[in-house]
Amino acid sequence: MRPTLDIDLLRTFHAIARLGQFRAAAAFVNRSPAAVSVHIQRLEQLAGGRLLERDNQSVALTPLGNRLLASTLVLLNAHDDILRELQGAPLSGHIKLGLPDEYASHVIRHILPRFADSFPAVELEVSTAASQALAEQIGRNRLHLALVVQPSGRRCQTPLAVTAPVWAGGRSLALQANRPLPLALHAADCPYREAMLEALTAAGRPWRVILSSPSASVVASCVEAGLAVTLLDRARLSGAMRILEELPPVAPYEVQLLRSFAADGEPATTMLEKVIGEYFQAGERIAQ
Repeated sequence: MRPTLDIDLLRTFHAIARLGQFRAAAAFVNRSPAAVSVHIQRLEQLAGGRLLERDNQSVALTPLGNRLLASTLVLLNAHDDILRELQGAPLSGHIKLGLPDEYASHVIRHILPRFADSFPAVELEVSTAASQALAEQIGRNRLHLALVVQPSGRRCQTPLAVTAPVWAGGRSLALQANRPLPLALHAADCPYREAMLEALTAAGRPWRVILSSPSASVVASCVEAGLAVTLLDRARLSGAMRILEELPPVAPYEVQLLRSFAADGEPATTMLEKVIGEYFQAGERIAQ
């Protein structure tokens, strides 16, 4: 019998390629890490060589893996198109999605490609803004969905995740108690900007602004360069940063997915809401 490519093996391989970790991919495809390893072993036997280079932290594609990824994307899309045709009319619609800058790259890189591949007839329109601004746009029905970061307990719905904001500084930064704390501030509507200033004021700690920017990457660059400190999610710490335990603590925040009244009764929006929720649930399983 001639060998065949199993769709489940390919889905597992594509999940690893996108997420860069076996554990993340296992949660994403709802299988155990051991099952994911078996899938890759079977696929490598079919491909005739190694597809992935692995270490304790991440996974990288080999040249053979890159070739397989590129050549099988069309196959997976065709498979899904056939299923949708057999099952009825394809999901369609137009979704306006709002994302805070600090989460935009993760959602765009890891969540939206999966949704776009599965539902190509749905049009996505993505915009970025600070969380408070996004919440206001949801209230005015200018967006269908918005991912926001808010203080814990502000809404009754179950959060997608609970974040632990920490003070971060560059590894070369030396704080001096007798001088104002140099700050890299987020956008005016970002909840972490307000939290930073409130915590320092309550503690009687003087501060001065070195940078104010709506771009999370620009704020991170300023901190990594040792010019200032900022408040960010623990998961956003880079190797060039360190946690500043001596600064006043800040209460946890929640990641919420808000839905406007304009999205009521829209199946496409409901499906995207489900896909985003599953991604964050997978992240919680990985963290545990």
